[in-house]
Amino acid sequence: MNPQLLILLKKMRDQLIVYKNQLLQLAKEGLENIQATQKQLYGQAFAWLSTRAPTLTDTYLQAPQWFKKGLFVLPWLVLFLATLNYFDVFDPRPSIKSVQDPNTVYVNEDLRSLIKDGKVEKGQFTEEVRVSGRIDFNESFLARIGANVTGRVSEILGFPGQMVKQGDLLAKITSTELTQSQLAYLQARSASQLADQAANRARILYKEDVIALAELQRREAEASSAKAEFGAANDQLRVQGMDQKSIDRLAKTGVIESINNVLATIPGEIVERKITKGQVVQPADALFTIADLDALWAVAEVPESAAYLIRKGQKSSIIVPALRNQAIEGVISHVDSIVNPQTRTVVVRMDVSNQSGQVKPGMLATMLIDSQPSEKLLVPLEAIVREDNHDYVYVREDEERYRMVMVKLGPEGKGVKPVISGLKEGDEIVIQGAYHLNTERKKQLAGG
Repeated sequence: MNPQLLILLKKMRDQLIVYKNQLLQLAKEGLENIQATQKQLYGQAFAWLSTRAPTLTDTYLQAPQWFKKGLFVLPWLVLFLATLNYFDVFDPRPSIKSVQDPNTVYVNEDLRSLIKDGKVEKGQFTEEVRVSGRIDFNESFLARIGANVTGRVSEILGFPGQMVKQGDLLAKITSTELTQSQLAYLQARSASQLADQAANRARILYKEDVIALAELQRREAEASSAKAEFGAANDQLRVQGMDQKSIDRLAKTGVIESINNVLATIPGEIVERKITKGQVVQPADALFTIADLDALWAVAEVPESAAYLIRKGQKSSIIVPALRNQAIEGVISHVDSIVNPQTRTVVVRMDVSNQSGQVKPGMLATMLIDSQPSEKLLVPLEAIVREDNHDYVYVREDEERYRMVMVKLGPEGKGVKPVISGLKEGDEIVIQGAYHLNTERKKQLAGG
């Protein structure tokens, strides 16, 4: 080891020895001072007592030596015991107390007035299925109106929010396609008239034995073909938006019009418009959407696990948050026959009457559907106490005592829950005020 380190360690040891001796000396001097002070105080106390209670001091002088030494040590012993007691060194003897069942509660007259007893009985249980949904258009009163021809929008007469009747003019479209169809119609009409005339002349010539039967048949076939083409041209104009009255006027006057009218096909309100003036549109484009908003649908997607509870015609209702949770009653009008493979849900629909106009398509709604009723053992919601993720009820044992019993319950429906386990028919329980009883139980356990 390094010699310098050895020297340093030796010096440190010597210094520690010096400190220890100094501490011992200080402790000895302190003890001697305390003893001298104690002797002085004892002497003063003895002198004071000798003038006031000489009999007591005489008895002390005649006492044995061990007693005198004990009086000298007594204050220190009392101080030592007080210190131990302050730090809870002594283990007090536990007091025997009566142990109360934590699940039992005793009632008094005041508590008795807050609760009501009843028996567990079977009843008709209707499970309430609650699913999220939305308000949508009633497609029976909805029309998406498109262009009949390819063309350019020349005038718009219908705007969102406008009420229209069936046949009202919504927009005008200028179309060269319509012009070509009208021209083809006029040509087909002329060709049909010429073919008819040729067929009539052929019949006369055939009677005069001027032409053969084959020539007559050829001309009649041409007349029939021309008539069919004329009929097809007429139908084409009908498809392109012209009514028969306008077509007959075209045939009579021969005046071609390149304007196609977009007409409302149902009465209602224009809820959507997708065109602007000058826009080129095609027959595949939807230009306007018209809906009768007096009749709407509430649509919801029910999980497949609960779909068996729902049938067409069942009572249901919706709660619309946007209308301050207003409830609207109705019946289920449709239940899908298939399950959506992506969402594993079944679409359910309810008809909603909207004469007031408050309900609007797109609003969120919660649909409440009542399942088919079945007979089950039931307990009211006011009888149930929820603690630590478990359900409990209070069973009556006698006039003053109730016991809290854990039960397993099914889903809620119309203010009750079905009993799966924990109770049997005829058990007497608290059906109202179970909350007050549970509060009293906790108070009794706390010693209140």
